[in-house]
Amino acid sequence: MKQLALIAHDEKKAALIAFVQRNRDKFAQFGLVATNTTGTELASLTGLPVKRMLSGPLGGDLQIGAMIAVGEIAAVFFLRDPLTAHPHEPDISALLKVCDTHNVPLATNLATADMILEQLKA
Repeated sequence: MKQLALIAHDEKKAALIAFVQRNRDKFAQFGLVATNTTGTELASLTGLPVKRMLSGPLGGDLQIGAMIAVGEIAAVFFLRDPLTAHPHEPDISALLKVCDTHNVPLATNLATADMILEQLKA
């Protein structure tokens, strides 16, 4: 089963959860993996099973990056807050780079997330 990665900065978690809730049937066709806090909230509020990695600042972004590098992730939905500084910015940059390197679709906003989700096939 193809897996989708779901990540959101604190200021964007509510938007990501609402997006998944609106598109629950589509997301249910995939395995879901997320950083810890995002994954815990998603599982609780959507009822979908979510494999949880570490929190982003503790290495969760890098764990997901490793999954991308070995072909386990079909797409990444990473709702970023561009207006807030993040102490683990090097990890975030590494995740974006690995998506580009391995040609994995990456949504960093809801408009792109809608487009990617529409094109994904389980």
